[in-house]
Amino acid sequence: MSTTLSASTGSLLDDHDVLLLDLDGVVYVGPDAVPHAVSALEVAVAAGLRLGFITNNASRTPATVAGHLRDLGVPAADEDVVNSAQAAADHLAAELPAGSAVLLVGGTGLRVALEDVGLRPTEERTEAVAVVQGFSPDLSWVQLAEATHAVRSGLPWVATNLDATVPTPGGPAPGNGLLVDLVARAAGRGPDVVCGKPERALFDAAVQRLRAKNALVVGDRLDTDLQGARTAGLPGLLVLTGVTGVGELLAAKPHERPGHVSHDLRGLVDVHPAVEVVQRPYGVLATCREAQVEVDHGSLVVRVGEVGPDGLDVLRAAAAAVWAGVDAGLDVDLAAAVEALAGLVEQPVERAGVDDVPECVGPSL
Repeated sequence: MSTTLSASTGSLLDDHDVLLLDLDGVVYVGPDAVPHAVSALEVAVAAGLRLGFITNNASRTPATVAGHLRDLGVPAADEDVVNSAQAAADHLAAELPAGSAVLLVGGTGLRVALEDVGLRPTEERTEAVAVVQGFSPDLSWVQLAEATHAVRSGLPWVATNLDATVPTPGGPAPGNGLLVDLVARAAGRGPDVVCGKPERALFDAAVQRLRAKNALVVGDRLDTDLQGARTAGLPGLLVLTGVTGVGELLAAKPHERPGHVSHDLRGLVDVHPAVEVVQRPYGVLATCREAQVEVDHGSLVVRVGEVGPDGLDVLRAAAAAVWAGVDAGLDVDLAAAVEALAGLVEQPVERAGVDDVPECVGPSL
């Protein structure tokens, strides 16, 4: 797959039959829907696409997550939700005899996932034959200490995911990755297996479950959603409603780069333009429609043209120019690049038509 941005042939809804959506920071943050997310997904379903919800958050059951989505107005069935707790439970069930006791370091979602595959969650490390750790906002020091003792004793240790943060209404907060790191530092070793994104197991399960032919991964995190999309060989759309901003996008490593970028889920109905990249003697020139950005001796310069709707064209050109420059071995000043884009990449304005299904939009099967 290309390590730079791609053009769509029509809108993203034209080009795909299934959306594989991250949840936190894409569809909702905490109890509330991300602005425009519900109406954008209603448009997608009305256009004939199926929705799958793929999350590393192991704290809640798929039924609870689907119920939350329905409360927000998102069409979602329980079986449309695939989470890292299920992936971890499936892995353990394949390794352990039925009924085995597993030390639970997590919440209800992980407990139910273990029970669903015939394993017995326990809080007593003395009877456990393995350890599984997933995110829960109620995780206590006592549980982390028990996990540390069990891991130090040599029990197999499975982590649902390594997300460093989770989005909250107040901003990013510590995620499962940091809690896993606490145990790892105290125990002197890391987990034996990590089952969530960016590993491809969740994506493969969702593609199979939804019978997808042309799935699109939609996420807000480069190191899980978009890296996972590339790992699974799927195109990815980055939305800027969660933890990734302009600076993080410009700094994306090749294996994390999205194929498309949009401010929010309204970008699903857009045609995503091509970005032309030309190598120059002292840098790179990138052009996206009327926006033109150059990396010249390591500095990013916005040359000429229109910035595009909400500044997305100049952002696309800037990302492509920086990535090409970095890949060519240039020492690009990323902080200065972000500063050069300040005031050009604006928050999206209200626009007509998102709440109506475009007549020409439909899945390409």
